[in-house]
Amino acid sequence: MDTRREFLKKATLISGSAAMINILPPVIQRALAINPEPGSTFYDAEHIVFLMQENRSFDHQLGNLQGVRGYNDPRAIQLSTGNKVFMQTNANGETYGPFHLDVKDTSIAWMGSLPHNWTDQTDAMNGGKYDRWLDVKKARNPAYANIPLTMGYCDRSDFPFYYSLADAFTVCDQSFCSSITGTHSNRHYWMTGTVRESNKPEAIAHLWNVNDYNNPTLEWTTFPERLEEHDISWKVYQNELTIGYGLKTPGADWLSNFGTNVLEYYKQYNVNLHAGAIANTQEKKKNLQKIIADLEKNNDADSAARLVAAKRLLANFEREENSRTTADFNKLSPNQQQLNNNAFVTNINDPYYHDLTTLKYSDKGTDRELDIPAGDVFHQFREDVKNGTLPTVSWLMPPANFSDHPGEPWFGPWYVSEAMEILLQNPEVWKKTIFIVTYDENDGYFDHVPPFVVPNPYKEGTGKVSKGIDPKMDFVTRDQQINPSSQEKNLREAPIGLGYRVPMIIASPWTRGGFVCSEVFDHTSSIQFVENFVRTKSVRILKRRISLNGAVPFAAT
Repeated sequence: MDTRREFLKKATLISGSAAMINILPPVIQRALAINPEPGSTFYDAEHIVFLMQENRSFDHQLGNLQGVRGYNDPRAIQLSTGNKVFMQTNANGETYGPFHLDVKDTSIAWMGSLPHNWTDQTDAMNGGKYDRWLDVKKARNPAYANIPLTMGYCDRSDFPFYYSLADAFTVCDQSFCSSITGTHSNRHYWMTGTVRESNKPEAIAHLWNVNDYNNPTLEWTTFPERLEEHDISWKVYQNELTIGYGLKTPGADWLSNFGTNVLEYYKQYNVNLHAGAIANTQEKKKNLQKIIADLEKNNDADSAARLVAAKRLLANFEREENSRTTADFNKLSPNQQQLNNNAFVTNINDPYYHDLTTLKYSDKGTDRELDIPAGDVFHQFREDVKNGTLPTVSWLMPPANFSDHPGEPWFGPWYVSEAMEILLQNPEVWKKTIFIVTYDENDGYFDHVPPFVVPNPYKEGTGKVSKGIDPKMDFVTRDQQINPSSQEKNLREAPIGLGYRVPMIIASPWTRGGFVCSEVFDHTSSIQFVENFVRTKSVRILKRRISLNGAVPFAAT
């Protein structure tokens, strides 16, 4: 078998040729065949497209990729037991190492996700000992609780597309979550750079997922707002918003954004005044009025009790309807309207965007059926690429079934490959695009590289940081954190992050070649990258204009 380096050499030599068909998926083959403009750098790109999938650790997904810091890591730490970090021991004294989760011949894709919230993520770290993965990451499903699923990994046979994508472009093997938490906290970092209500240590840190999707409560400044202030174009694409606006299971799993767009939870975005929210409130009111009319025709006690409850619910809908109107949206400032329009781009222009259709297929001779989206979950993104209106910065928010979340069907590779297909519809678009695929957090899956965390700034002897650095912003005390369940047992005094490693692959004409980048990144790196990209690009454009106008010699600037 070719080593990864030998493969990369061949890929470089025969990029775009027929021989590549047998090595890489066609979409990756076509992407590799597109050269950047001679003399250009990534600063000449015009589009940055971010796609954050759900819940995979780096080791779990790409730990077997050659050339990365994975399962053959010669620098793996040693635990207090004397074992390498890969050999974890539970409270019963049982020791387990990594093992293969065979997607094709086992039920792993239906076993659900593992615990991955602020408490157990912190407990797995165990104050830096890094030795409690087996005890705190047991499967939620009792049937699998005794299987050390946290130590399970996939390989090239399970995720051939992702391995091929990493082979062809640049994979980052030191990319960490921003926080030792679950989904929303890490996505807050990705979209805002923080989880705190203000930039001071005593500010409340939001380290749990948002539970009330219908009532935004957050209000600190987000990164898209910064882009808006500087006239940098941006959009967030999803088929439908988290609340689903009329969608029910299984439709929501295929068609809504699975809570991945955390901008919905910020007051300044006014998600309740989105056109879909307004229409859905009116539709729910009509349906409930019909139910009430039917109940009023009956004289039995059960109908009478249900009628009282239905009328109470109708009063709530009417209050919502009175505060969710197009007139209310029109009263928003132009800036607030723009935030709403750009953050909540849905596929409403696709007449089937709320519908499912049945796919019939044969599985080794067995006839099967599967409900799938009837419309195009990429409809508006596809239209913007085709029409040349793709903004400078885009975020893609996949439905649950396309998100790679272990608790959902594992259809994520299709979503990533289709996003690439769309960008490749016009080679000139791909030639000017940087496509960054990453994951919000690790679920409960083990990763062997301990993240960089701060010592306890309120306790002597827990470690040091460089002079001039205050670690308090990255550490949380009991009174500095939300606790949705109000249970004292859920509180931890610990570093907020960095969290555990997650995959990140950067695909673009300038990142071809199967490189491994081992620079330390976290989710805020995407914000820093865009800031640097825009700033440098602006300076270069200004220099060119000055040079062309002859106002100042180019070398003097």
